Amino acid sequence: MPARVVVLGGGVGGTLVANLLSKRLRRDASVTVVDGSGMHVYQPGFLYVALGQADALWLARDERTLLRKDVELVVENAASVDPAAQVVHLVRGGTIPYDFLVVATGSRIVREDVPGMVAGAHDFYSLDGALRLREAIRTFKGGRVVVGVAGIPYKCPPAPVEFTLLVEELLRHRGLRDRSQVMLLSPLNRAFTVESASKLVQPIMEKRGIELRTFFNVETVDPQKRTVTSLEGETVEYDLAIIVPPHRGARVVEESKLGDQAGWIPTDRATLQHAAHERIFALGDATDLPISKSGSTAHFEAPVVASRIAAIVQGTAPREAYAGRVMCFLETGNGRATTLRFDYAHPPTPPTPSRMWHWAKWAFNRVYWVTVPQGRIA
Repeated sequence: MPARVVVLGGGVGGTLVANLLSKRLRRDASVTVVDGSGMHVYQPGFLYVALGQADALWLARDERTLLRKDVELVVENAASVDPAAQVVHLVRGGTIPYDFLVVATGSRIVREDVPGMVAGAHDFYSLDGALRLREAIRTFKGGRVVVGVAGIPYKCPPAPVEFTLLVEELLRHRGLRDRSQVMLLSPLNRAFTVESASKLVQPIMEKRGIELRTFFNVETVDPQKRTVTSLEGETVEYDLAIIVPPHRGARVVEESKLGDQAGWIPTDRATLQHAAHERIFALGDATDLPISKSGSTAHFEAPVVASRIAAIVQGTAPREAYAGRVMCFLETGNGRATTLRFDYAHPPTPPTPSRMWHWAKWAFNRVYWVTVPQGRIA
């Protein structure tokens, strides 16, 4: 009887795992992807939508068009998982049994966890949020722009820095820079989590008159007073506030008690297996691993998950282990970007920002649909 593999989530990690397993195991396994929307969304594009540099239409595709023909797609939300019975319960009442479960559910944003954020601040961590922010930027006439972070971890650690640099550039192009202030509020002692990249971008920020306020953990937003207050008791006034919302694991993980208090799955850093359930694997944003929550991370983890499940099914020795590999771009504005490449053992040493890396990022954005989900880029 073919092994039953169920993948929760149709993002880059879930899609890639499903396609790789289908291709490798063929008749030895049946692969099912369970996704609540049935649409695959390219989330790195939200930042460009917010800045008016990209059309939202190119960010989403029908998940069915990205999966191999022999992969089944169930368009429904998973309600819970019963590891003992090895079954997934669906929201509408059905169940799907599994022999192997891959949790690629990503993370969810919880704006409501920050008092005043929903009414008083914007973000670009969802398509709706990016579209609202685009309109706010379009009508902005000058003043103080504040970019902050309300909780770690969050998706795509470089994104707040990228947005800050790019919105400053946009204000210059619109002739609003001389009557505007741009400020980045960081919860750390530097611009963001990667120290070497922070050392690279902070002089750029200083040169362009962007203020960096460190050790500022956003706690509340006051829409009436137009202020942001930190856990440390510091308050900053704003005319336009962009706050990275708190992130948590998926509801199905919480409901199934598969994760920690924040909903992140305890995951073996090499095998990507659940710490307590050897037939459950996790990848991407869903894990508790101390690495970037990003599509790039899921992309490099997916072949490891597929390889290890295939080895168990076929009775062979696993050939791959995850070494923490991540690669991402960081836009610095003025048509330049750098790249961050690292793993568990090797911190990144980002090159000097250049036009080459900027265009490399744009090229990757455009070819994503015909490369990454199908596993054509390693």
